[in-house]
Amino acid sequence: MTSSQTSTSPIEYQALLFDLDGTLLDTADDLGAALNTVLQNHQQPQVGSDIYRPAASNGAAALLAAGFKESWAQQPQEQLLQELVTQYAANIATHTQCFVGIEQLLIALDNKAIPWGIMTNKPGFLTDPLVKAIPALKNARIVVSGDTLAESKPSPLPLLYCAEQMSVDPSRCLYIGDAQRDIQAGKAANMHTATALWGYVPSIDEAMAWNADFNWHSPIDAFNHI
Repeated sequence: MTSSQTSTSPIEYQALLFDLDGTLLDTADDLGAALNTVLQNHQQPQVGSDIYRPAASNGAAALLAAGFKESWAQQPQEQLLQELVTQYAANIATHTQCFVGIEQLLIALDNKAIPWGIMTNKPGFLTDPLVKAIPALKNARIVVSGDTLAESKPSPLPLLYCAEQMSVDPSRCLYIGDAQRDIQAGKAANMHTATALWGYVPSIDEAMAWNADFNWHSPIDAFNHI
């Protein structure tokens, strides 16, 4: 489906929920800087954004695997994971900013009194300082991290928890994300879903195959649905 198509009649959403990395925030350059510091410390060639950006939504291990390439399996993985997280946490919002159009969308939601929240697989000790560092995210009604509950995406549990805490019907929620697990979790929670094609999707064709209710090329596409 395109951004203007849906299989159901238009509905009035009670709430919008967002993934964080690759959906609300472009965090790739801070993640890439942390990765390149680790690579440099281990006498490995640094990598460009064409390597780290596609891995940015998939966690620390995916970033390191992209950076170390064929040698990743032979590396001290737990040690490198800790090094990467330490580097990233120390510079978590140096380059990070909202994607173009996100601030306008969040302002519009606030103006329409439509509550919105954040559900990310990022661990809370990274999520909380990052969200606090970005003024545009200050009105998030709820922020749920990957370790807030016993399960994370693609489990629907965190999204159902968000809906419960916000006192909204899951079927009247819209979840926006840039990874297949986002769409899987949203569908399993009986929410409508939108793929953030501006994010770290593997490719447009692959992302379209996730069969979200909407496929948006820009956050501004959301204005047709609020």
